Amino acid sequence: MDISPREAEVLELVGEHLSNAEIAARLFISVRTAESHVSALLRKLDVPDRRALAGRAAAGGRAAGASRPAPVLPAPLTSFVGRASERAELAEVIGKHRQVTAVGPGGVGKTRLALAVAADAAGAFADGVWFVDLVPVTDPGMVADAVAGALGLGEQPGRGMTESVAAALADRRALLVLDNCEQVRDGVALFLERLLAACPQVTVLATSRARLMVPFERVYAVPPLSLSDGESDAVALFKERATAIGWPLDPPLHEHIRSICERLDGMALSIELAAARYPTLGLDGLTAALSHPLRTLAGGPRADDRHRSVRAAVDWSHTLLEPADRELLRRVSVFVAPFTAAAAAEVAGAEQGVVVEGLARLAEQSLLLVRASAGATEYRALETIRQYGVERLTEAGELDGVRARHLRWCLATAASLTGAAGTDWRPRFDAAADDLRSALAWAAEQPDHRADAHDLALRLAELAFTRNLVGESQQRYEQAAALAGEPAGAAAALRHAAAVAGCRMHGDDMYRLHRAAADAARRSGDTARAAADLATAATTVFRFSGTFVRTPPPEETLALIAEAREHAGDDPVARAAVALAEAASVADAFGADQDPHDEAVARTLARAEDAVGLAHRTRVPSAESAALDALSAVQSWVGDAFAAAATARRRVTLLSSAPTTPAVAHELVQALGEAAQTGIGVGDLPDARHWARLLADHPSLAEVGHRATSWQLVADALAGDAEGVLTGAVRFLDGWRRSGSPVWPELEPAVTAVAMIHGLRGDQDARNEWNTILGRFGTSPNRTHGHGAVFDAMLLLHNGQAPEAMERLAPGPGEVWRWVTWIWLHWYVALRAEATVLAGGPDARERLADAREITAGDPVAGAIVERAGALLDGARERLLATVDAFDAAGCRYQSARTLLLAGGDHAVQGTRALTALGLAPAAVR
Repeated sequence: MDISPREAEVLELVGEHLSNAEIAARLFISVRTAESHVSALLRKLDVPDRRALAGRAAAGGRAAGASRPAPVLPAPLTSFVGRASERAELAEVIGKHRQVTAVGPGGVGKTRLALAVAADAAGAFADGVWFVDLVPVTDPGMVADAVAGALGLGEQPGRGMTESVAAALADRRALLVLDNCEQVRDGVALFLERLLAACPQVTVLATSRARLMVPFERVYAVPPLSLSDGESDAVALFKERATAIGWPLDPPLHEHIRSICERLDGMALSIELAAARYPTLGLDGLTAALSHPLRTLAGGPRADDRHRSVRAAVDWSHTLLEPADRELLRRVSVFVAPFTAAAAAEVAGAEQGVVVEGLARLAEQSLLLVRASAGATEYRALETIRQYGVERLTEAGELDGVRARHLRWCLATAASLTGAAGTDWRPRFDAAADDLRSALAWAAEQPDHRADAHDLALRLAELAFTRNLVGESQQRYEQAAALAGEPAGAAAALRHAAAVAGCRMHGDDMYRLHRAAADAARRSGDTARAAADLATAATTVFRFSGTFVRTPPPEETLALIAEAREHAGDDPVARAAVALAEAASVADAFGADQDPHDEAVARTLARAEDAVGLAHRTRVPSAESAALDALSAVQSWVGDAFAAAATARRRVTLLSSAPTTPAVAHELVQALGEAAQTGIGVGDLPDARHWARLLADHPSLAEVGHRATSWQLVADALAGDAEGVLTGAVRFLDGWRRSGSPVWPELEPAVTAVAMIHGLRGDQDARNEWNTILGRFGTSPNRTHGHGAVFDAMLLLHNGQAPEAMERLAPGPGEVWRWVTWIWLHWYVALRAEATVLAGGPDARERLADAREITAGDPVAGAIVERAGALLDGARERLLATVDAFDAAGCRYQSARTLLLAGGDHAVQGTRALTALGLAPAAVR
């Protein structure tokens, strides 16, 4: 077994349960390359699936003496001192309880203790230890997003972020450390209630100033550092920090140090600050400073003793600053994430040179943390210091002014990110996102800044969408609508929110938001635009019914169309939207009609074509795409597969050149899928595989590999590309399981295709595994008569079971037209004719004649029919001519099968061709 160094790296990351997208990001390779490495590892290690591969990775690591996955914890810059008993106690508690909250006042040392215990416990959690800093999170609804960010996850369409995280951790034995929960306590409680119910092997260690108040919580009160006689933890911490900065302490000073630590109530933060000041003040100076009357200013009668003592340490350090540095500290406290000197200068309203010097002095006083990088030096205030600074900002009467400058900085930052590109865009957005959210939260509550809040909400919505944070994007668009100064602006934001909801596969939200947009447009006096929104809401029901939890009743939808028609007037956008809704309604009824008459066909086509014409005149790509989608559906229903394929290609071309918006992205993902499907339907496998590849690589589907690869698997399977199917199946299965194993009907053809490929390879165990998955989808008419019949027949014919294949395809196309019309009609009738010929059916010539007429113009299905006719007539030259036809059509499997059917030396060539495709030799009869 020869595993390359790169494959070894990939294997290790599979063992850490990373998705292919996450592996690609970690190793700086493409997702496609990661998929190929995983596929190669499955073959080399002879394991059936990704789960088994992860097991081999874990076993291999242990055999080599490697530990479990390294805990994903921040590396402390200073040593952890003392707390041996607390470490042991807290470790014991998290070993017995699934949700533990380490509670204590700010500065007591909760975070450092939690990190130490998490590192100690890492060996007990096979799937890793993960740290989530909630300090920057100000919105309780964003807790799941913060956890997802720490885990490297994104939201999956059709699921909220909480559900996406739960799906990713469903079968993991992992420890989550949620730090600083107090400001979003309600959000953490709700998130944990859902997470722990869905993830039975996950343990959570939270730190908070107050308990989370949930019934399953086990509270561990973190005490101050011990102050007992002898070498107490508090004294040891003071000495260690003083020694670290080059000022070792003599043993006779022990009691003096102990008295200082006692004055500080054993609070770790206070002791660290005191030790930092020892070189300049000495022990006597420290003692005098702790007696300063400002020591009790901040806490007052509102706070308990411990809160006052932490505030006293910060107060004391604050009083030692020069007035200019105090001003700078309180002004930069509005930043909730690391910031640069340039940003600090803008928000503080001072010259950058002066600010740089002030930031350096604050860092020297341990009031700011410094992180240097190639790009810029960044500063961050500890949360206790930051909150203290905000209080001082309020007392100085400067809060509104500084917040306003911070808001302007955030607006400028958001504007610079909008439309930007480059490999550094994502980290730039991630670095600024928490400040954007914080500024928006403040501005939204300030009447004087409502317009700025509206603008920032729109910017953040757009940026979140680009970042694939589609749940937040929808939320921000709805927030922008609520902040809009006039109804027309609210309506525009609501339309964007509806489009994002479509990307999330949330049909109910699409419907709700389009109706809300109609209400807002009506309030603005724009009755025509309101009519368009109502018509679009109705169209949503017909086009995306599979994404609804509760589909509106037909009478409600038809009433919307009637109301929209009444108020559309001569407005081109409204008329186009109404025409589309009417076309979608008629097409829906037409598709349900098992025996459509010529009049109904003509009327339905006319409606759809009229909708396309009206939409084209609006010059709105997403509107024209929607109309083309309706036309393509009708063309397919009436049996014009080539027209449907041409319309689908036209739709992709239209959207590919349009500016990227949520509406365009939503339409493009659907259009690519439709182009792949209709390409399959007319035997244009090269184009179908091209569109399917673009769909698989679309960034909005990075987190949902099952949805991304579904049509790629089908197209590759029909072409006979076993390697492509095996590679794509790994990503499909990983994404499907991470998403909670949904049984969406549109995924069923892909599962059936993979099962068939394993059958063609002779791997019955793998086929049984995929058939088990297929069984979870139930038995649909489409599987019985559509894709299922086609794939089953291909495998039966491959195995020489022509009579069984003929029986599988027994119903004539007229009996099952509804299930084969969309993309399977040509394949169905061609394989039906071949099975009949090979089985010696008495009506073989009749079926061949019908099949020739139906498949005319289809290079693959037509070649299958021609091959069957050559076999029936014993025409060897005609038979061999189909080899070139299949090769030209990109269908290497059928080319190899033709050689087998030709017999003799050709059969030997066919067997070699099948082996090259990774398939087993086929039986001829």
